[in-house]
Amino acid sequence: MSTTKTLFITGVSSGFGKALAAQALAAGHTVIGTLRTQEALVEFESQAEGRAHGVLLDVTEFDAIDNVINDVDKALGPVDVLVNNAGYGHEGVMEESSMDELRRQFDVNVFGAVAVTKAFVPLFRQRRKGHILNITSMGGFITLPGITYYNGSKFALEGISEALGKELKPFNVHVTAVAPGGFRTDWAGRSMRRSPRQIADYDESFDPVRKARQDRSGKQIGDPVKAANAMLKLIDSENPPAHLLLGSDALKMVRDKLAFLESEIAAWEEVTRSTDG
Repeated sequence: MSTTKTLFITGVSSGFGKALAAQALAAGHTVIGTLRTQEALVEFESQAEGRAHGVLLDVTEFDAIDNVINDVDKALGPVDVLVNNAGYGHEGVMEESSMDELRRQFDVNVFGAVAVTKAFVPLFRQRRKGHILNITSMGGFITLPGITYYNGSKFALEGISEALGKELKPFNVHVTAVAPGGFRTDWAGRSMRRSPRQIADYDESFDPVRKARQDRSGKQIGDPVKAANAMLKLIDSENPPAHLLLGSDALKMVRDKLAFLESEIAAWEEVTRSTDG
């Protein structure tokens, strides 16, 4: 039987964060959502007076996070579920993409999520209760050309999530990495940052990939509302998984990757074993 919970969701103005906040409020939950403008905050709180609470916060404002979360917990807590949703996609061949773009990608997708998580972990640990959802991506399991930095950030968050779940298990605090496939959000549209093309050698291999990704934007197989409902089912579970894929495309691509890894490991098993002393 489901009970109402208080969720803290980063980035509720678009994408999965917006869909999850709306579905959670419709289900009777309380949602505390981070936004970056006062206008967006007012619009968010109008969804459900008394249960939709906006907080002005950019997850890369690392020095502000601890105080914001502690103030929120005292005023609106206890928070039951943290959802690290804030993030964006960077597209660009690695040779054409700057180190500053890499730093920004990791600042938002990895360091921002970790900083918010670290603010909540003591609260969850002391209460012996809590659930952390990190929105990763199938791109945290499989790789595609032209999103090298994004893949790196999501692989990092997958690993951090899995290890953190093992650290917090003794305290009845769960961590789930939620890895969506292609969904009809603005990830590949206005939210994506693209490095300009420079090197002709990549024209043939990468230009069609970039065009196809742009053409598919808004037409992906995944429904964000259904993803939100899946996450609500997840937070209602007494024994949630460490990893949850969302979407049949993610399921197929990850299974294909696992099969490929198994065949490659088997092909090189003799060399692998030859290093034992």
